[in-house]
Amino acid sequence: MEKALMKVSSLKAGSFWISSKAKEEFSNITQDITYISNTVEEKAKWVFNKLKGKPLKTLPDLLREYNLPSGLFPQNITCYEFDESKAKLTVYLPSACEVSFSDSSVIRYATRVKGILLRGKLTGIEGMKTKVLVWVKVTNVAVESYKSDKVWFTAGVKKSRPKDAYEMPRDAVRVQEF
Repeated sequence: MEKALMKVSSLKAGSFWISSKAKEEFSNITQDITYISNTVEEKAKWVFNKLKGKPLKTLPDLLREYNLPSGLFPQNITCYEFDESKAKLTVYLPSACEVSFSDSSVIRYATRVKGILLRGKLTGIEGMKTKVLVWVKVTNVAVESYKSDKVWFTAGVKKSRPKDAYEMPRDAVRVQEF
């Protein structure tokens, strides 16, 4: 009787382990499918806009035109959309990622970052965090004037960082979660 109970217990533990592994694999597959779907959708939008004759500037050029540092976003964006009439900027990235800058700051990006792009500032940001002691949502990025050497990040509190640390787009490192 005891041997039978031991076998039943070990079968339950084994099936629990298999069940956990299966759930983990399904989760990974779901993430991969979502990534591929988002990438295909955004590339299709890009091609459609190209066919309509809307040439897009590179994101660094657009940021520079609005007096923001060109390296505010990672180098490996999928694409971006900018609605000039509403000043709405949406940047798409292949996965959640983070970038370390030369001033030792770290910014983490979701797969989609939204904000309102105005002269010298990006406000109402969704999908961007910075590490203070813990990860804190960035809500605003601003440069006070064209000649300013500081970028102001609002993440709970307003903090200045050297503008030159954000002048060149950098490669991002993929992270598991935003």
